[in-house]
Amino acid sequence: MNFKERDKKAAPKVERMTNLVRYQHGAVVSRTLVDKKTGTVTLFAFDEGEGLSEHTAPFDALVYILDGKAEVMISGTAYHLKEGDTIIMPANEPHALRAIEQFKMLLVMVKA
Repeated sequence: MNFKERDKKAAPKVERMTNLVRYQHGAVVSRTLVDKKTGTVTLFAFDEGEGLSEHTAPFDALVYILDGKAEVMISGTAYHLKEGDTIIMPANEPHALRAIEQFKMLLVMVKA
């Protein structure tokens, strides 16, 4: 990368991940941080009781809980996660998420 190319890109910035997405009453909020052919990195904020219904994805996905408590269902088994916990949702396995209380998570999907 030459100087002109580097100059066109935004300078790296230190951020607190939990501040990059806000809770909204009765909603699930998401913010995509990285969207590449090889994978995505997305932040989510779930209000208490909100969730994502059961579905499958063709790629492995890592969930990291940043704040709060969540129930993650994978192939019919419930896992209760709290701040600092992580779990991998395997490709092509049915999974769902539900907020036991408000929670924020980082979702890393690996496509390659």
